[in-house]
Amino acid sequence: MQESVIYQDILQKGEQKEAFRFLNRQLNRRFGEIDSPIIERIRSLSTEQLEALGEEFLDFSEASDLVIWLDSQIPRS
Repeated sequence: MQESVIYQDILQKGEQKEAFRFLNRQLNRRFGEIDSPIIERIRSLSTEQLEALGEEFLDFSEASDLVIWLDSQIPRS
């Protein structure tokens, strides 16, 4: 069962959800409440992108640095 595609998909979605929740808490603690359009952009990131953002965010001095990073990953529509 652990090797099934469905199981792997569920596992990956759970990892992504947990990574998002942790990073969201960290960002809110550092910058205050983040605007919902930015949160939705973060929510759409893969687990790998969330992990990369978690490392990069340590170098951010303000919330605009977050937007610049997001623009480099997923341009706005």
